[in-house]
Amino acid sequence: MSSSMIEFLLLAGIALFIGWRLFVTLGQDDGPPDGRNRTPTPSPSPVPTEQAPASGDVVQMRPNFTGPAAAGMEAIYDADPSFEPVGFMRGARGAYEVIVGAFGRGDRAALKPLLDTDVYEAWDAAITERETTGAEGLQLLRIRKAEITDASLDETGMARVTVHYESELGDGETTTKASELWTFMRQTSSSDPNWLLDDVDTAD
Repeated sequence: MSSSMIEFLLLAGIALFIGWRLFVTLGQDDGPPDGRNRTPTPSPSPVPTEQAPASGDVVQMRPNFTGPAAAGMEAIYDADPSFEPVGFMRGARGAYEVIVGAFGRGDRAALKPLLDTDVYEAWDAAITERETTGAEGLQLLRIRKAEITDASLDETGMARVTVHYESELGDGETTTKASELWTFMRQTSSSDPNWLLDDVDTAD
């Protein structure tokens, strides 16, 4: 047998094998003969054990309320789910710094939007007296401690949270230690997220 004949037989065998493989792969299709409009078979999905959030949704975990004010904070959270202790205390420390600084400078414009009417009137009178006598206002040196000691929600939806601050104040010559209870209030149904300083007492 000539070499050309052997080469022809080998090529024919390869062609038959390729044709058979194509038939096995494609010939089982039950769809239209032209192969168009085939419906893909959906892949199986695992059965979820719980409802997963939609893509992009933010899942808010309920804060952990502890300490003597836990029950009051729970009530506030139930009325306003945006309330959480860590964020509140971050704002409360910032408010203390701003308010003490404004009071020390006698900056009424900065104080007024941050204080309830009664507190503002009392502090306005104190600033006036200080201006009359020429006394220097104290400035905040540092906050040594700040923690929530009480919280409540009344029947009108008004939330109140009391924070115990321990701080050091100075006038450039002397340093004074302060231990005070500041109570902040906010109407939980209001779209305004800001809290007002409602009361200031000396801590025992």
